[in-house]
Amino acid sequence: MKASVFVGISVDGFMARPDGALDFLPENAEPHGYEEFVATVDALVIGRKTYEVVLGFGVWPYGSKPVYVLSTRALAPPPAGAVMTQLSGTPQEVAAQLEARGVRHAYVDGGITIQGFLRAGLIQRLVVTRVPVLIGAGIPLFGALSSDLALRHVATRHYPSGLVQSEYEVVDALA
Repeated sequence: MKASVFVGISVDGFMARPDGALDFLPENAEPHGYEEFVATVDALVIGRKTYEVVLGFGVWPYGSKPVYVLSTRALAPPPAGAVMTQLSGTPQEVAAQLEARGVRHAYVDGGITIQGFLRAGLIQRLVVTRVPVLIGAGIPLFGALSSDLALRHVATRHYPSGLVQSEYEVVDALA
């Protein structure tokens, strides 16, 4: 199974404020490839905290795309029309469960979830969009790794709003 990340971060590397708020991300940013990216994935894998933040949006942003929420605790019910399944386990176990369900390409989102999948060597592609703002503190995109993780730069794009997006392939998955 292929796993990819598509995420927006502040220039200082945070994907959310300490309380999980995403208010620094532009709501009406010009098209920057998100819709095209989501069209390439079979399912999303997000953590419980990300799921709770998304529930607060008022509109389920994933349409009928299957969303797998990683948690060992009971979750709030999904909104009407959402396709949500709760899973738990190590990133390797979750990846195996997704493959068994026919998922060929997963979109991995949420700080702890992304970090766990990266540490497990399960991410093949990273698309990181930097928003022109410094927020000073928050949930970092990247966490500790046991060793360097080599990336190959694929492309960098910039947008009139100041967004700068870099795409990478993971060259050297961790063991």
